Amino acid sequence: MKKLLVFFLFINAHVFAQINTQPNQDLVKDPFFNNPQKSAPAEKVKLVHSDFFQKALDKYNGNPYFSGNVQFTHQGSVLTADEVIFYQDQNFVKAIGNVKLQNADGSVITSGEMEYDGNTQKGIARKKVLLVDPGQTIETEILYYDRLSNKAYFNTGGTIKKDGNVMYTKSATYDLNSRLIDFTGNVKIDNADYTVDGVNIVQNQNTNTATFNGATTITNKKNPSNLIYTEKGTYNMNSKEVYLKKNSRIHYNGKILTGDDLYFNQITGFGTGKGNVTLRDPLEKRYMKGGYGEIYEKKDSAMMTEKPYAVKILEKDSMYFSADRILAYQKVDTLNPLKKKSFLRAYKKARMFKTNIQVRADSLSFNETDGIMHLDGKPIAWSGEKQITGDKIEAYFDTENEFIDSLRVIGNAFAISKADSLNLKDEFNQVKGKLMTVYYTNNEISLAKVIGNGQAITYADDQNEKTKEVERIGVALSTCGTIEAEFEDRRVQIISCNIGAQNDIYPMSLISREQRFFPDFNWNTKDRLRTWRDIFVESPEYEETKYEADDALYNAAQKAIDDEKAKEEAKKPKRVRK
Repeated sequence: MKKLLVFFLFINAHVFAQINTQPNQDLVKDPFFNNPQKSAPAEKVKLVHSDFFQKALDKYNGNPYFSGNVQFTHQGSVLTADEVIFYQDQNFVKAIGNVKLQNADGSVITSGEMEYDGNTQKGIARKKVLLVDPGQTIETEILYYDRLSNKAYFNTGGTIKKDGNVMYTKSATYDLNSRLIDFTGNVKIDNADYTVDGVNIVQNQNTNTATFNGATTITNKKNPSNLIYTEKGTYNMNSKEVYLKKNSRIHYNGKILTGDDLYFNQITGFGTGKGNVTLRDPLEKRYMKGGYGEIYEKKDSAMMTEKPYAVKILEKDSMYFSADRILAYQKVDTLNPLKKKSFLRAYKKARMFKTNIQVRADSLSFNETDGIMHLDGKPIAWSGEKQITGDKIEAYFDTENEFIDSLRVIGNAFAISKADSLNLKDEFNQVKGKLMTVYYTNNEISLAKVIGNGQAITYADDQNEKTKEVERIGVALSTCGTIEAEFEDRRVQIISCNIGAQNDIYPMSLISREQRFFPDFNWNTKDRLRTWRDIFVESPEYEETKYEADDALYNAAQKAIDDEKAKEEAKKPKRVRK
């Protein structure tokens, strides 16, 4: 190519410039030929053939011109044209009509005209210029070439074709040594699979990679909504891999991935993000954030780590998730193959905050489409002043109305509620058993059904007819095969106790504090999530609430019993040892 351009430059002298055919008119050079550069003396261009040779004082200022099948050679390159003028005193040549420059390296330039300045070693080709280089072609109206720097450029718009890629640009500079093409001004690359639009793209013809400087978009032709945007990055056209460094976005399957550094493989559909990574899913009304993320376009899944969290945006009450690792994916609906279901999974130290329910567990799996959430690994859920624990918990949400419907607790089910949330007395209603289903009404726990080894400790209240104030009657201890407990604002009432039922009510004066708590009582105020920001810490470490024991009646009764025993003991005759 180097020789081609060198020859082209020389030949350009014969072939390039627009010829002034008026007699005695001086040669006018393009400013491009100004500022001659120092170089070794150039080898003279040699005439091989022409049908006619002429030299007239009234034409071309007396400089010789050749016409009819003109052919010149220079350093292994061959120039042909209809007419060539040689300005001997300026070492400048022009070629006119059907100009063709065949170079020793196999490249070819054709145009309507060419000019070449032997002093500056610069050349210009004009009118339907076509440069054919091994593997690529360049088409433009005016092509400039500098032999010393071995660079060619155009600024009037042009097209470059290579390996199925068609590149359109306002201007471009081609470095023949490094084989770098610098495109600027409304650049567009088009092929069968995608289009690239940008303001400045540098393409390496050796590695077939493109570097993006400034706003650039890569659009998938088959699915135009799948696109890549960046303001700085590189693209390997062979492997279809893109590396993005500034203000970048990857759009795929209706989702948007952003981050400080992004990578994406268009063949495999695998991508990664590092630093301030965000994956938005507008259709699912959910976004995920983290320090590192991965996407799998073909599997329609994504994974986020490094302090990740996810937010499901609901109209009334959003849901916030966190864990060591969060995975989001979609699967085909087995009942309707035309639809997909969305899932969210959180592993290790999973947390979820919603104003009417908060959960902690080792792992969490959420079917977002059906509204089913599975909690495993010491799960615990809070709703208002109520707490649910068990070996496993399943939560069911009404996805349309955005409220929680029920909880299903499997193994060691335990529900606790404050007997009166308006005071700090250590009085808690407790219901436990093997299996439990907790039902919600208006996002508040309203009913609990226990199956298997049902037990309950509930506080019994009554309203004083005269004062209309609620008074504590006592504590009910219930043991049943199955229990149904109704939760009201400030009390729990056993409405059903079946299969081996045993139900005893003790007045407060006859039940000790130890009897009012199950041995595995586990009311937790330290770890409870009270704001959505609590999802970011392993435990918010709130100060444990200190409750006051209200054993005045029991203690008084016990004191009365003890006093009565003491009196009885005092009445007994004392033994006198003789």
